[in-house]
Amino acid sequence: MKKDIVIPEVTGIEMAVVLEHNETHNTDDWYVYLINKKEVALDMIMIVSQGFSETKTTTVFRKKIHQLGANSFAKIEMIHPDVFGLSNRFQVSFFEGNQIQEKTFVFQANTIKEGALRMVPSLNKRGIVIK
Repeated sequence: MKKDIVIPEVTGIEMAVVLEHNETHNTDDWYVYLINKKEVALDMIMIVSQGFSETKTTTVFRKKIHQLGANSFAKIEMIHPDVFGLSNRFQVSFFEGNQIQEKTFVFQANTIKEGALRMVPSLNKRGIVIK
């Protein structure tokens, strides 16, 4: 039975953490984006995020996106620099057509920092990307 279960490799989606200017508060804030580089839309997207280390965990955050169009992106959440010392996990589940898929992205502890920022062409902003 187990040999009959096919778990597809998920490609074409990325997570990015971006430092951008917040005009309302006149501050530079960090935001998490989900990037869909596929030629098809993703449906019923559920993102579950949590920061963790050997001794600490943050509250679990959940976000649902009804649909994310082909070759597009969505801003998921603001992320506070206080959790950059933790590993930050984002579990993304979605439907592509009639098939459910899942991918986990982990920004390792202390990897989110200004010195690591690179241009993210999909967003036209500087950030850190995990594929």
